[in-house]
Amino acid sequence: MAPGLPTAMERPHFIGIGGAGMSGIAKILAQRGAEVAGSDARESATAAALRALGVTVHIGHAAAHLAADATAVVVSSAIREDNPELAAARERGVPVVHRSDALAALMDGLRPIAVAGTHGKTTTTSMLAVALEAMGLDPSYAIGGDLDGPGTNARHGGGEIFVAEADESDRSFHKYAPEVAIVLNVELDHHANYASMEEIHESFLTFADRVRPGGTLVVSADHEGAREFTARLRARAAEDPRDLRVLTYGEAEDAGVRVLKVLPQGLTSEVTAVLDGAQHTFTVSVPGRHYAHNAVAALAAGAALGVPAGDLAAALASYTGVNRRLQPKGEARGVRVIDSYAHHPTEMTADIEAIRGAAAGGRVLVLFQPHLFSRTRELGAEMGQALALADASVVLDIYPAREDPIPGVTSAVITDAALSAGADVRPESDKRAAAALIAGMAEPGDLVLTMGAGDVTELGTTVLERLAARPAN
Repeated sequence: MAPGLPTAMERPHFIGIGGAGMSGIAKILAQRGAEVAGSDARESATAAALRALGVTVHIGHAAAHLAADATAVVVSSAIREDNPELAAARERGVPVVHRSDALAALMDGLRPIAVAGTHGKTTTTSMLAVALEAMGLDPSYAIGGDLDGPGTNARHGGGEIFVAEADESDRSFHKYAPEVAIVLNVELDHHANYASMEEIHESFLTFADRVRPGGTLVVSADHEGAREFTARLRARAAEDPRDLRVLTYGEAEDAGVRVLKVLPQGLTSEVTAVLDGAQHTFTVSVPGRHYAHNAVAALAAGAALGVPAGDLAAALASYTGVNRRLQPKGEARGVRVIDSYAHHPTEMTADIEAIRGAAAGGRVLVLFQPHLFSRTRELGAEMGQALALADASVVLDIYPAREDPIPGVTSAVITDAALSAGADVRPESDKRAAAALIAGMAEPGDLVLTMGAGDVTELGTTVLERLAARPAN
C-alpha cells in the first residue's frame, strides 16, 4: 500500500497551483485525503480539474486566500518574495515548503524512478507511467504535462512504484532519492541558474549521488553531454567507489542497452532494442528517433526496477502521447496542425526533423514563440539555425514567463540568425495575425507546427479555423 500524507501536508496551500509541477503534487495530496487549497493567476482547465478533486482554487493572489488553518504553503522557484500569500505565510509563521520537498515527501516509502535531462523528461516519465499502469502495477506519478491517455499529469496509485519528472532547472532534483534514475541528456540551459556546463555537470553528479545504494542510473550512450557525464561519474567512482549501477542505452556500440533499429511509420515508429541479451521490438506512438530513444530509456529503467522487460516493451505501445509533445491538433483543407513544446534548439531541431519524416513530401511550416529572454540571449542564434530546417517559419515576440525584459534581447536575435542560415522566416508580433499568416502559407499536404513553451499552443485552433475558412480549391 502507498503511504499516507506527509507531515504538515494535511491542509496545504499552493501558490501558483495551476502550474504543471504544482498541480500534480496538489492532485496527489488531494487523492490521499488532504484538504488542498491554492491560487493561480487565471482560470484554466487545470483549475477545473483540481476543483473536481475537491481542491479550493482562488483566482488571483491575495493574503486573504491563505486559510487560517493552513498547515503549509507550497511554492515553486517562480514565486516571488513579494507575493501577498507568501508574505502572509511568513508573517503568520506558516511553514513554507518548496514543491520539490513536497514531491520528495510523497515518494517516501515507495520505489521511485526519477527522470532527468535537459530534454525529454515529460515524454519519458509519461511513457513509464502509462506502460506501468497498462501492466496493472498501479503506479503513482507526477509529470510536467497532461497525458493523452489518462488526461492528467499526476495520480496517486496503490502500487509501490512512483514515477517522477526530476527538474534540473533550479536544482530541485537534488531533493529526490530514487531507486532508479534516468539521465536522458546533459546540455547548458536555464541560464538564470547555471553559468556554465561545468555547473551543469556538477549538478547532475549531485543528482546521481542521490540514487539509493544498490540503485541504477540509466544514461544515454549517444548524447555528447551525457557521455561526458558518464565519463566523469566513472572517473570519480574509480577514486571513491559507490554502490551504483550505471546502465547506458542508445545506438552507440558500447551501449549496455543497444538500440538496433528505429523504423519511422508516419506519426509512429517501430523500435528494436537488445536488453540483457533479449531482443524487443515495439511501437512508439509518436514520431522521431529521439522519442524512440526515450522509450528505450523507459524500458531500461523499468527493467532495472524488476519489471519484466518483455511485458514492459509490449505495454509501452499503449502510450499515445502527452499534451504539447508533437500533439496532433487537427486537420483542415489537407493541412495537419501539430503542437510542439520545443523551446531549446536541440528540441526544436529534433521535432522539426521528426515531423519532416512524417510529412510524406509536404512542407514543414513553423509558428515559433521564443521562451524567456535569458534563453533567447544565450541560444537565440541556435534557435534561428534550427528554424532554418523548416520550409518556412513565423516568429512571435518572446514569451517572458517569470522574467523581466533584457535590454536589446528580442525575437530579432532569432530571425536574424535564421535569415543568415538561408531560412524563409518572418517576424510577427500579433498572435492572431501570425496564425493567419502561417495558415495563408499552408497548402494541402503541409504540416504546421505551433512551437514553444508559452501560450503559442493556443494558436493551433486559430490556424485550423483560418484554414477551414479558406475557399476549397
